[in-house]
Amino acid sequence: MSPEIFSLLFESLGETLYMVAVSMICASILGIPLGILLVVTEKGEILACPAINKPLAFIINMIRSIPFIILMVAIIPFTRFLVHTSIGTTAAIVPLTIAAIPYIARMVETSIREIPSGLIEAAESMGATPMQIIRKVLLPEALPSILESLTVVIVSLVGASAMAGTIGGGGLGMIAISFGYQRFNNDIVWICVLLTVIIVQLIQELGMLIARKADKRINK
Repeated sequence: MSPEIFSLLFESLGETLYMVAVSMICASILGIPLGILLVVTEKGEILACPAINKPLAFIINMIRSIPFIILMVAIIPFTRFLVHTSIGTTAAIVPLTIAAIPYIARMVETSIREIPSGLIEAAESMGATPMQIIRKVLLPEALPSILESLTVVIVSLVGASAMAGTIGGGGLGMIAISFGYQRFNNDIVWICVLLTVIIVQLIQELGMLIARKADKRINK
């Protein structure tokens, strides 16, 4: 393998990590509150408001139903508006973030629903406000499950970032297509596959380790 190809692989690895990290941070900032909102605004919950819950659930389900490759193309004008380009790693962050937000929201919703209702009722009987229940009951109790869910989303973003590379998003996907597949160089394709597998394994192990550390039931 030539030094140029090695340098490109190293650069593309950095681009992939950059895309995944930034999109995950942005998606978490928006997705986690939306997941909480899906739970607490449902009928019979602490901030019941069907006028918010129903449209929010519809929008989240609608975005989730769009295949990522179609979503990337469909929001190109929005991507250009935000980052003034539709090509490159920074441009790829926009569709990656939008695709990840609804998945994070639904996973956070599922994690919170696993909390026994008795804990919430006990907090309400002690006079806790809805915000106090969210901060001191829902989030702490659901944290290990949320961390596990976020790990799954990060792994999915690694795969999606490779897909983004096929239309000029950069990263390992772009190297695998442009320098591997299109030039009939299977070695480069398999090196990109190997690097992707290593990234996924490291993320999965680290995510599960952090989730176990956050689980009070294990650390008692």
